Amino acid sequence: MAQPSSTKLFIGGLAWHTSDETLREGFQQYGQLEEAVVVKDRDTNRSRGFGFVRFSTAEEAEQARNNMNNAEFDGRQIRVDYATDNRGGSSSRGGGQSQRGGYTGRGGFGNNPRGGHQGGGGYGGQQQYPQSGGFGGQQGGGTNSEP
Repeated sequence: MAQPSSTKLFIGGLAWHTSDETLREGFQQYGQLEEAVVVKDRDTNRSRGFGFVRFSTAEEAEQARNNMNNAEFDGRQIRVDYATDNRGGSSSRGGGQSQRGGYTGRGGFGNNPRGGHQGGGGYGGQQQYPQSGGFGGQQGGGTNSEP
């Protein structure tokens, strides 16, 4: 969704060899850049194939977006759009939707406060390993259980 008042642009589809400097050089023709960053993997320090540029004014960002979206840049066709801030509040990635690493309660998928998936401390019902709590046990078991 377009946000014409935004000064920060997302640049997707970058070549693996594109650097911060190359990104800056390619976008500075549209105005005063405050930031040009290619996002890198924290373990390998290699490009993740996307980056961000931030202009001084929204008009400069809009001009860059209009001219560079779907254009060839550094050997690749790139996608340019207004950046959105996904760092705050809730995230749609990983970790579950409530406390202690599960989807409801304290770990697990159902209303069970002891962990596991619905009944007991495991994934199944009650009968497979009745006293153990592993896959389907009733004794808490599993990695998210409480004594």
